[in-house]
Amino acid sequence: MEITAITPQLKDKTRCNIEVDGRFYCGMKLETVVLNRLKAGMQVTAEQLSQMQLESEKTTALDKALSHITATMKTEREVRDYLKRKGYLDDVCDYVAEKMKEYGYLDDGAYAVSYVGQAGNRKGKRLLAAELKRKGIADEQIQSALNTLTGEEESAKAVLAKYLRGKTVDRKTLQKAFSHLIARGFDYDTARAALGSLAEEDE
Repeated sequence: MEITAITPQLKDKTRCNIEVDGRFYCGMKLETVVLNRLKAGMQVTAEQLSQMQLESEKTTALDKALSHITATMKTEREVRDYLKRKGYLDDVCDYVAEKMKEYGYLDDGAYAVSYVGQAGNRKGKRLLAAELKRKGIADEQIQSALNTLTGEEESAKAVLAKYLRGKTVDRKTLQKAFSHLIARGFDYDTARAALGSLAEEDE
């Protein structure tokens, strides 16, 4: 690996972007670059750059991650992705993730339960599971969170009622309503039951 460029970051003049073999590789403190006498044309290994960044920036990275989660809970993957966008390498991401779990700031299981509790009244289990999967939650944690969900049929009825509001209820509309429920993550049986309850109400 060869360092091909070291340029100041536009938003933070105390940090530099390190390019390796012509492509962005990581961000690094200017003082770390100076102390290690890094320069374009120098041959380095991934381990060397990772160790330099870990030693000089693990505290800064932890502070950034903690600030990132102040507004809402985040999953471990979301925190890792955030740090990688900031130019941190895997060793730093590993350090930060472990520290945040140790301090109780990262708990994917608790996140999944909270997410299901907040979104379960407007989304079915299939959609909730898919969204949690995209956020990096493990399958067993997803299933455990979904097991806390109750009243899915009632949620489907509420979603159906909102969809039908102001519409003429005919066969075509009901077909679209069924598709809407499926798209919201409800299974076929739950969607059919919600539509069936609508027919019962009309009777």
